[in-house]
Amino acid sequence: MFTGIVEELGEVIAVETLDDACRFRLRGPVVTEGAKHGDSIAVNGVCLTVVEHEGDEFTADVMAETLNRSSLGALTVGSRVNLERPMALGARLGGHIMQGHVDGTGEILERKPSENWEIVKISLPADLSRYVVEKGSITVDGISLTVVDAGPDFFTVSLIPTTLALTTLGIKQPGDPVNLEVDVIAKYVERMIGDRATGEGAAR
Repeated sequence: MFTGIVEELGEVIAVETLDDACRFRLRGPVVTEGAKHGDSIAVNGVCLTVVEHEGDEFTADVMAETLNRSSLGALTVGSRVNLERPMALGARLGGHIMQGHVDGTGEILERKPSENWEIVKISLPADLSRYVVEKGSITVDGISLTVVDAGPDFFTVSLIPTTLALTTLGIKQPGDPVNLEVDVIAKYVERMIGDRATGEGAAR
C-alpha cells in the first residue's frame, strides 16, 4: 500500500526495450536507502518491483500490460518521476490508500497559475468518471490529490507550491500524459452494491 505522498523526484537513467516489456534503471537516493531485491517502489503511481539495487539506483521490469495501461511507456532517459516507498505498518496515513495499480491515463489539458497555487485541468476516461467526485481523492502520477471540480470527462486539482516544487506536476505541460488511480474503496462499494442488486452476492 502507498499513500500518495511523494518522497522524491527521481530520474530515469536507462531504458532497455525487451520483446514484450521494458527494463528501467532509475535514480532515487531516498527510496533506495535500505532497498533490496523484491521490494516495491511506486514510480509515477505504478507499483514496481526492485530487480537490482546499487548505490542510489535501482532497476525494475515493466511488462506489456503495465506499459499499455499507464504512461510509463512514454518515459525516456532523463525523465523525472515521482517515487514513493510502501507505507510502514503503523505509520501515519498522510494521503489516502492507494495500491499502485493504475486505472487509466489522463492528459494535462490546461494550467491556471495564481499567486499561491495553480489549478490544473486533467482529462478523465469515461469509464472512470463515476469514481471521481468533488472533494474526493484521486491519485495523479502517484500524488494523492483532492478533486476541486469533477466533470463528465475532466477534473481539476489545486496544487500548492510544495507539490509544484517536489513532484512531476510542477513540470508537466498541456498534452503530457499522467497516470490515474481512483479511490479503491469506491470500486469495492460499487461491486458490492451491484452484487446485492443482482443477487450474486447471496449465491456465492
